[in-house]
Amino acid sequence: MSMSVGSDSGDEDQVMSEINTTPLVDIMLVLLIIFLITSPVVLKLIKIKLPEETNQVIQTKPEDVNIVVSKDGDIYWNQRKMRDANELFDNLKVEAVKLPQPEVHVRGDQETRYESIGKVIYTTQRAGIQKVGFITEPPDKG
Repeated sequence: MSMSVGSDSGDEDQVMSEINTTPLVDIMLVLLIIFLITSPVVLKLIKIKLPEETNQVIQTKPEDVNIVVSKDGDIYWNQRKMRDANELFDNLKVEAVKLPQPEVHVRGDQETRYESIGKVIYTTQRAGIQKVGFITEPPDKG
């Protein structure tokens, strides 16, 4: 009596070269379902109502200061080009001591780098201006 190990035909068994991914997919689906069910419980989010977008029409006063920042970073004060931020600072210091203090409206080109807008806002803050606003285009209704 002899005992044979392997296939009945006597040939060597072939090595399976494919990876069976079915157990991996099953485990991932189970984990996904568990996380989807437990994440709202774990987070315990506070229910709040976020503000809706509004577009307020501003009545422009003659004493308001309009600052425009072009896409190249050039600064304009009421249509007059400023040499640099120091000239803007000097002009804003004069406006900051007026009573009532005028509002500063900043209009920046859509292609303007954030650095240029930030420089203008920082300069107005240094000069002591209390009210600074951004002028934007209203969104399309559609």
